[in-house]
Amino acid sequence: MTTLTAQAPTLHIGPLALDVPVVLAPMAGITNTAFRRLCREYGAGLYVSEMITSRALVERTPESMRLIRHHESESTRSIQLYGVDPKTVREAVTMLVAEDRADHIDLNFGCPVPKVTRKGGGAALPWKQDLFRDIVEGAVAAAGDIPLTVKMRKGIDADHLTYLEAAKAAQGAGVASIALHARTAADFYSGTADWSAIEKLKNAISDTPILGNGDIWSADDAIRMVNETGCDGVVVGRGCLGRPWLFGDLAAAFRGDSVKLEPNLGQVADAFRRHAELLVEFFDDENRACRDIRKHVAWYFKGYAVGGELRAKLAASSSLQEIDDLLGELDREQPYPGKDAEGARGRAGSPKSPSLPYGWLDSRELQVTHRAELAEAELSHSGG
Repeated sequence: MTTLTAQAPTLHIGPLALDVPVVLAPMAGITNTAFRRLCREYGAGLYVSEMITSRALVERTPESMRLIRHHESESTRSIQLYGVDPKTVREAVTMLVAEDRADHIDLNFGCPVPKVTRKGGGAALPWKQDLFRDIVEGAVAAAGDIPLTVKMRKGIDADHLTYLEAAKAAQGAGVASIALHARTAADFYSGTADWSAIEKLKNAISDTPILGNGDIWSADDAIRMVNETGCDGVVVGRGCLGRPWLFGDLAAAFRGDSVKLEPNLGQVADAFRRHAELLVEFFDDENRACRDIRKHVAWYFKGYAVGGELRAKLAASSSLQEIDDLLGELDREQPYPGKDAEGARGRAGSPKSPSLPYGWLDSRELQVTHRAELAEAELSHSGG
């Protein structure tokens, strides 16, 4: 296992002090209260909510209000917002602060989903320097003493990089940290993350913590990223899918310990069952919770000798009792399968030319003709 050149120092994000410099990346439909609580039971760090659109929050839609609720055990309430209109984003931040609903707020500028970027949102937005600056400056001002951070990608594609200029604007606005997913929108989640961009950003930005994101599938990857790039902490996304114990591995690694959890099948089954139980509490609806846990089946049992028929039944279960009965058929003593259970998980997609508004790349300043399209960009999609 790769070791740190020195034990990782405490990561300060404004007034927040993280002994373990690890952040759970927001993932739509994944990082709800249930999953955050589960990950926290294994390790330490900052656990961020699913991405919430600022417009929906300002309009107080039932779903957005449910998503910003935190369990009493969540000592640091972290919420990620997505928005394209400076006024609406500022109103959303103002609401969270005034109603004491968050201890940390993150802004998402990394979504690569075509139906978002074709309207100028997500990873396409920082191309418009004035719009990006207005959103971040307004949000920081509205946040007051609550630390506000940003997460972004390298840019639209290799010929239209935005991260260095955007990071300098964010630093000037007073953000508490900057996270970089070292891919462009064109990369989607494919290929290998360009960690050299994280190093370049760290060298270009002083006095503001830089967090690296991309291809952290293990604690060893996280330590290697810190050693190679000099970043102040890491953001973990797809690597923890079906592996909430990764946060225990990360905590140990950053404290200089080589301990690594290699769960047998019984321990995996217990984690899966705990996840389902927490989802029932989150949704207050057992049937809905059991439908939601279905997408996690392949991730949890990746690499283990669990037959296709049993996997299919788990992915069709509708009650905790049914889940218990099916998990009871497993060989709980089956050992950890090693590398077969590790590595990449989640959909990577393939490189593609980003969908953008007509004429979007013609100017770095926002044009009047694009304002209507931006108004349609605020949709609920995963992070970036």
